[in-house]
Amino acid sequence: MFHLLKWLYPGMKMKRWLLLFAIGVMMFSFGGALAVNYEYLGRAEEEIFMFVYRTVGSYNYAVTMFVGLIILLVGSCLMLWSTRSIIRSIIAVLIPDRSENLVDLIYQERKLGRGPAVTVIGGGHGLSVLLRGIKTSTNNVSAVVTVADDGGSSGRLREELGIIPPGDLRNCLVALADTEPLMEKLFQYRFEGNTALAGHSFGNLFIAAMNEVTGDMETALKESSKVLAVKGRVIPASKEHVRLDAIMTDGTVVEGESQIPEAHKKIRRVQLFPKEVPAVPAALDAIESADAIILGPGSLYTSIMPNLLVDGVAHALKNSKAVKIYICNVLTQPGETDGYTAAQHAKAILEHTGNGAIDYVLVNSAPIPEQMWQGTGATPVEIDEDKINALGCGLIKADLMSTTEAGRHDPEKLCAEVMKIIYTFGNRR
Repeated sequence: MFHLLKWLYPGMKMKRWLLLFAIGVMMFSFGGALAVNYEYLGRAEEEIFMFVYRTVGSYNYAVTMFVGLIILLVGSCLMLWSTRSIIRSIIAVLIPDRSENLVDLIYQERKLGRGPAVTVIGGGHGLSVLLRGIKTSTNNVSAVVTVADDGGSSGRLREELGIIPPGDLRNCLVALADTEPLMEKLFQYRFEGNTALAGHSFGNLFIAAMNEVTGDMETALKESSKVLAVKGRVIPASKEHVRLDAIMTDGTVVEGESQIPEAHKKIRRVQLFPKEVPAVPAALDAIESADAIILGPGSLYTSIMPNLLVDGVAHALKNSKAVKIYICNVLTQPGETDGYTAAQHAKAILEHTGNGAIDYVLVNSAPIPEQMWQGTGATPVEIDEDKINALGCGLIKADLMSTTEAGRHDPEKLCAEVMKIIYTFGNRR
């Protein structure tokens, strides 16, 4: 019985229809009584009176009223049960595997639909980790994803088919998907062997094929989202072909996103080629309409920066009234951020975008066992609070460490802390 009461929870949008159904039943009953004649109601009432008199030995209006209330209650239960049975029979056809917990599904979707509008900017594994957590708190998620990847399967498809690299886009789709585990494994499956397919993931090929069918990558992602039942949107930062170059402190220029970490030199700044690259309008809209904008986690120069260098993105970010959070990596990245402190990560972003791009820097405060990073070339990111504050950013420390993946963020911990920041410091519109 308590399970049925969930239909009356706030935000379910069911109470109004149940009330309307009850009014309809009463009007139907009243109209029927008028149509057939009052005398039949009078006879029914008389029979009830006589039954009460024979049972109790005297007439008592309270007993008659009690009988009436019982009939009313039974009728109400029949109405609710019939309504529930009708809905369940319909849902059993549409989603047979999930009809048992229909009320929980509706309540969850209604609740998530009222969540804050969150726009995340980045790419790589770190972004997908964040999205796995965020989708449990809101359906209003937009992922603006880098298109500068030029390595692996994505790089090959980019060169052979002339499309923007699908790898990071695929990871974000899977992270936001509400699908069976088998579908996720299918999209992440990578072909092996010595054939032409070797090294390609099925998801990359699927997105490439969808792009050919629809003629546009943005449309291809929308259609792919339907297949995976994605909660939110995945948007490429740009639909143009770009190359990420790094200018090193010694003046040399390294061309190509995949080649930058291999140079093992200190980076002064990165830039796109060509320099003027138009943004996808939906990406700018997602930034402008967000309640919160999150940068990272992920590779500082090769996952986050390429998005910020696309025309209009940095400007929209700085002018947005949303709370802006930069999630700093747990460990430094060999060949890219060697020796960087948390403040140096944030400073690099501000040097590429200008002030106003970050309100809060979220860092991991939990100790990292030495065996997790020793010998990898990475080191724990040092937290230098005074220097972060000097940049005009607030610092928030929390235990964000994954207990299963070395040097990675935990999706649930990360989501909990991000949502706490949004609801504490955010300016919900």
